[in-house]
Amino acid sequence: MSDSIESALIEGAIQTDAVIIGAGPCGLFQVFELGLLGIHAHVVDSLKHPGGQCSELYPDKPIYDIPAIPVCTAQELIDRLLEQIKPFNAQFHLGQEATELKRLEDGTFLVRTSLDTRFHAKTVIIAAGLGSFQPRRLGCEGAEAFEGSHIHYRVKSAADFTGKRLLIFGGGDSALDWTLELAGKARSLTLVHRRPEFRAAPASVAKMKELVANGSMRYVEGIAHSILVEGGQFRGVRVKTTQGELVELEADHALVFFGLHPRLGPIADWGLQLDKRAIVVDTEKFQTNIPGVFAVGDINTYPGKKKLILSGFHEAALAAFGVAAHLNPAKKIPLQYTTTSPIMHKRLGVAEQGGEKAGNG
Repeated sequence: MSDSIESALIEGAIQTDAVIIGAGPCGLFQVFELGLLGIHAHVVDSLKHPGGQCSELYPDKPIYDIPAIPVCTAQELIDRLLEQIKPFNAQFHLGQEATELKRLEDGTFLVRTSLDTRFHAKTVIIAAGLGSFQPRRLGCEGAEAFEGSHIHYRVKSAADFTGKRLLIFGGGDSALDWTLELAGKARSLTLVHRRPEFRAAPASVAKMKELVANGSMRYVEGIAHSILVEGGQFRGVRVKTTQGELVELEADHALVFFGLHPRLGPIADWGLQLDKRAIVVDTEKFQTNIPGVFAVGDINTYPGKKKLILSGFHEAALAAFGVAAHLNPAKKIPLQYTTTSPIMHKRLGVAEQGGEKAGNG
C-alpha cells in the first residue's frame, strides 16, 4: 500500500494508542489496566450502552465469583466497573460495530465502524465477548415494520407496559421472568411457547401455571404464524397451536424472548487465527497472530481457557503490559502497586496514603 493511500485512509481518523472493541466487563477492566500504565483508550461497542452480555442478557442475575464481592447483580458489576474507570476518561463509541481492521505498513492500524467512525490506533484489544449479539426474531412477514414500537426483543422497564395488552413469546428464563413481572401489571397477558417443556427455572414455570389456573393470565402452546394488522396498525399476532388451529391473539405489544445468537461478524475476516470461532492468543500477553492486536475475555482461546469474568480480568491485566511493551519496546515496564505507587495514585486521582507500605495490589 502506497504512502499516499495510507495517508488518505488515516486523514481525519481519531489518533489513539489503543482501541478496545467491546464494552463488556473485560473491555471495561481493560480500560482500567491500561489506565494504570498511563495508556488512554477509546472503546467501541455495537450495543448502545456499556455492559455487554451482563447488561443485555442478564442484568438482574446474581454473580458470586467476583473477588471480595460475595454477590452482586450483573448490572451492579458493570456499574462498579464504570465507576472504577472514571479517572481514565475513556471515550466510548456505542451503537456501532467495528467493521474493519486494517494493518498499515508502519504496523499501526486503521479501525472503522459501521457509522464510519475511524481510528488510527497503535494497538487494538478485542474484548468482544462471544461476538455481536442479534436477537432471534419473530420470523413473521411484516414483523420488521413494528420492531421497536410494538414488537420488542428487550425490555428496559416494566413501567413501559403497565396497563397494556401483552403477548410474550418464549420458554426460557427471560420469557418467564418478564411474564411473572408483568402479569399483575398488564391489562392482559398471554404467554406463547412452542412446546410443553420449558427451559426456565422450574419454580418460575410453576408460578406461571398458578397464574394461568387462577385466571390472571393465559397460556397458548404454539408458534407465531402471522402479524395482525388493521389500517396499517399493529393489532396482535396470529398463532398456530400445536393442534394446528389458528388463533388470533390481539395485543398492544409483543415481547419476544427467543434468545440472542452471537456472531463473530466482521472479526472473522480480519486475518486473525481462529479456532472454533474464537481468537487464538498466547498466554504471556494475550496477543493474537497479528502483532499489536490483543484479545481478552470470551472471544479468545488458549490451552486451559475458562470462560469466566474472573479469567478475563486476569487476561486484561497481562494484555495491558503487552500493549505497553508494544508501544515502547525499548522501555522496561516496571510492576508497580496501586497501594504504594505515587504515579498510580496520581493516575487514579487519589491522595497519597501517608507513606503506608502495602503488598500486592
